[in-house]
Amino acid sequence: MILDGALAALYDVETRALVQAVKRNRSRFPVDFCFQLDDVEAARFLTSQTVTSKKDRRGGRRTNPFAFTEQGVAMLSSVLRSSRAVAVNIEIMRAFVRLREAFSASKELAQQLAALESRIDKRLLEQDRTIVEILQAIRALMAAPARESRPIGFVTHRNKPA
Repeated sequence: MILDGALAALYDVETRALVQAVKRNRSRFPVDFCFQLDDVEAARFLTSQTVTSKKDRRGGRRTNPFAFTEQGVAMLSSVLRSSRAVAVNIEIMRAFVRLREAFSASKELAQQLAALESRIDKRLLEQDRTIVEILQAIRALMAAPARESRPIGFVTHRNKPA
């Protein structure tokens, strides 16, 4: 999303002229292309970013800004019809494409990280089982073996089993 003030600065026009052009061509800007922030959104997100005036005082902004999506920015170039608007619009579209590519790359990275975590968890489980088996074997070796009882005395031929 890009706010109307930022676009006006890029297109080198006044914000009121940009908003006026949008309002005159409202059918070209459906809600998924462009919308005006409500009072709550403007207060929450823009309080520290822009200076907003009180409606009863002069200067500053008296209405909430418009926010434009990628499609709305593309539509602005047809509404403003200046060479500057076209050149800026091309650069903005390229920026949106780079942003989408970066988002896609981070999504792929997250999937790869999840797969790696899964493999590590599986290996750790296997190693845990192996460690438990080793400990059981050590405990078995540590247990005192039962001694065989031997007959007392000498073994003679008669006592030898056949």
